Amino acid sequence: MDTQKQNRGFNWSSLILGVLFIIVALLSFQDPVGNLVAIVIVIGAFAIIKGIYEIFVRNKVKELTGYQSKMPIVIGIIDIIIGVLLLFNIGVGVITLPFIFAFWFLFDSILGLVTAGSARAFSNGYYWFTVIINIIGILLGIFLLFNPLSSVLTLSFLVGAYFMLVGITEIIYAFR
Repeated sequence: MDTQKQNRGFNWSSLILGVLFIIVALLSFQDPVGNLVAIVIVIGAFAIIKGIYEIFVRNKVKELTGYQSKMPIVIGIIDIIIGVLLLFNIGVGVITLPFIFAFWFLFDSILGLVTAGSARAFSNGYYWFTVIINIIGILLGIFLLFNPLSSVLTLSFLVGAYFMLVGITEIIYAFR
């Protein structure tokens, strides 16, 4: 019964993370060329926060469901490493941003698909929403990976679109 009450509660961390994702998305839509350095800094800091959040959520999911996947820990550590690299190598970050985001979107979205089954516990609609968002993330990752030159020109928009989708997903999850 106690676990049932926990599952019905409001998730403040998902709401805050979702709002942060949406703020970063809106920032990336403004002046795409002029904001590449700012995007590197913001994304670097945000990657560290997201990595910590992934590790925290994995532990909460383990407590609530007993599901013991190691993938969220791996993705969390990768997010933290990406964040540190971006913050301390801004010039290199701007040049390699399309590739970094390509692999980030791919790994994150593949993890989302692998763990999407746990979303069915909340609702069938949330499950399908999660699957669709993660497929879009994989497509964005593939586009960035195979079109790095055009990706630099459209990076702000692509990153903004992805972060907007993830932000919306997190906010929906907060109200599950």
